[in-house]
Amino acid sequence: MRPLTEREIRAAFVNCTKGEATRLSIPRDLADRPWPDLDFLGWRDHKSPERAYLATESGIGLVAIALRVPAPSAARTARRGMCALCLTVHDTGVPLMVAAKAGKAGRQGDSVGTYICGDLACSLYVRGRRDPGTAGRMHESLTSEDKAARLVANLTAFLTKIQS
Repeated sequence: MRPLTEREIRAAFVNCTKGEATRLSIPRDLADRPWPDLDFLGWRDHKSPERAYLATESGIGLVAIALRVPAPSAARTARRGMCALCLTVHDTGVPLMVAAKAGKAGRQGDSVGTYICGDLACSLYVRGRRDPGTAGRMHESLTSEDKAARLVANLTAFLTKIQS
């Protein structure tokens, strides 16, 4: 992925207003991100842990989405879970991240959700640059490039649901 600027990211949001995009927190360490190893830029809002964001290149250009992450319930115990994008298994569970749909549907409350690594580091997991801990990855005969391609395909399918 090519390095992104704050201005580009803010202009790319498809499921929030321009005002919301102006106010949301953008990572301050954009220059330090491992851009060659990323298929998308994902981050959690350090001021609001229930908010997450994702930006990626797509067939229509740069697309960014705002996500909501439900607060973990004290009544629920964390169990092993798998990310729907990169297929990494985490012992502490994988949060359901929900995005308002783009346009009129989103303004009317329609949303789409999927399970995504809580730290949004899917690209680093598929390339072996980050260790998911004891749960680890399932043994696969795919190359890192094939896993990255699958990640991009899964992300594209999720983005298509948001934009349709």
